[in-house]
Amino acid sequence: MEYSKLEYYISQPRLDRFLQATGNSKSKAQKLYRINLRTSQAFYPILNLFEIVLRNIINYQISGHFANPNWIITEKNGFMDDNSLGRSRFYLKNSVQKAERTIRRMGGTVTAGKVIAEQSLGFWTSLFDPHHYRLIGGVVIHCFPNKPAQVNRSILNQKLNNIREFRNRVYHNEPICFNGNNIDFTEAISIKEEIYELFEWIEPDLVDYVEYFNGIEAKINSANSI
Repeated sequence: MEYSKLEYYISQPRLDRFLQATGNSKSKAQKLYRINLRTSQAFYPILNLFEIVLRNIINYQISGHFANPNWIITEKNGFMDDNSLGRSRFYLKNSVQKAERTIRRMGGTVTAGKVIAEQSLGFWTSLFDPHHYRLIGGVVIHCFPNKPAQVNRSILNQKLNNIREFRNRVYHNEPICFNGNNIDFTEAISIKEEIYELFEWIEPDLVDYVEYFNGIEAKINSANSI
């Protein structure tokens, strides 16, 4: 496609950063744009699996803590309604209620499984924030039975938020190939390594399973020919 057409449909502001990073070469800018998209595409299965695994193991731990597989519904009036959560505007409770409204609007019956499936990655990672973590007795740290002893809630929280923020950039079509105006996939590689590290701390067998879907490095390496 001619650059002018691509610019028209993708937008000049979005492409300008790619143009600047490639020395104002329109052909190289197009190539970098494709590589960025393909790298983002390569992250999808790994990010998807990470989100599914994380929400399931958190659900297992909290279900056990409350001895209630329906905790995500019943705890709207439990820990999610604690007065200390006023500062966060009762984020968890509101997220659950929003999910319930969505399910009913679609003509479905509200179940714990459906409500769980409706929650964003931010819902699950927020359970490692201090104000939520305290109210559930810190039980979610047991999601990572193979973590090093020195790794605490704060470290896990930072890693999870790094992944969540990167995931949002990928899902919202933001570039992941820059450091300032320079072509640099260092952050993308770092995030991939953090995801693998957390999989290792959950269950080492997950790393081998996820690696089958990994094509990230191959896509990044293609940037070397620009």
